[in-house]
Amino acid sequence: MFTDCIEIIDERFRRLALGNVHLEKLHSGCRWCEGPAYLAAGRYLVWSDIPNNRVMRWDETDGSVSVFQSPSFHANGHTVDREGRLIACEHSGRCVSRYEHDGSRTVLCGGGPGWRFNSPNDVVVKSDGSVWFSDPSYGIDTAYEGYPAPHEVDGCHVWRFDPASGALKAVATDFQMPNGLAFSPDEKLLYVADTGRTHSPDGRRHIRRFAVGKDGASLAGGEIFAECTEDLYDGFRVDSEGNLWVGAGDGVHCIAPDGSLIGKIRVPEVVANVCFGGVRRNRLFICGTTSLYAIFVNAAGAVRPPAA
Repeated sequence: MFTDCIEIIDERFRRLALGNVHLEKLHSGCRWCEGPAYLAAGRYLVWSDIPNNRVMRWDETDGSVSVFQSPSFHANGHTVDREGRLIACEHSGRCVSRYEHDGSRTVLCGGGPGWRFNSPNDVVVKSDGSVWFSDPSYGIDTAYEGYPAPHEVDGCHVWRFDPASGALKAVATDFQMPNGLAFSPDEKLLYVADTGRTHSPDGRRHIRRFAVGKDGASLAGGEIFAECTEDLYDGFRVDSEGNLWVGAGDGVHCIAPDGSLIGKIRVPEVVANVCFGGVRRNRLFICGTTSLYAIFVNAAGAVRPPAA
């Protein structure tokens, strides 16, 4: 029997949801929760509280919550690289940074000669170590999530950065507001959300699907994969079977690999982003507007394939 927070739209979601599990509120009191990332070696989760310019930490071993970093350069999205280091998108830093094992911060990329990014938003690391991230303008639009500033680049793009060579390339340049992004389990596809509706009543609120080139560094296609019917699709993660678990206005939407909305996890706040964590990667951590939530599901977060 499913609790009230589980909504079955398609029978395929029935086997992904667990009976009698409850949505747990792990912490509250934030202004805008975003960018969760689970660090398995320490069994803890970090997430951003962007307007408060801090990153929070939830300890899985005892449930305690503490401030992980403050100030945080208005960090937004996070991920973990193959070496277990935290990668952060910084609004006011206008860069993508990496936190080394000794706690020191390394700026990976902040733009090009004479120009800076808008405000890097969300990030994923591919199995070859390359860093892919979105760069909308939310952190330079107002003083709420960063510092107002003019654009220094010709739009809001999706970028690829290779830490080994230092090569930086815009891989998708036709977005209004690129936002959440994730690879399919085999890394042959890249999904990217466009949240242009935040800046225009007729702006975009969908997820697009790209084919990753054989070179592993380019994209083709970009067709609309799924259209949001409840506010906007924001951040998301992919499970081991290729289903997308996406933040939306009424909770988390589960979208099958064919683009069908198959189920929802109802959350009492707008959901900005999610990630899988826990020892078995079957706990879905959910960033609501002011709160961090979690729920166990019958799915596991996708694992990067071995490096070529």
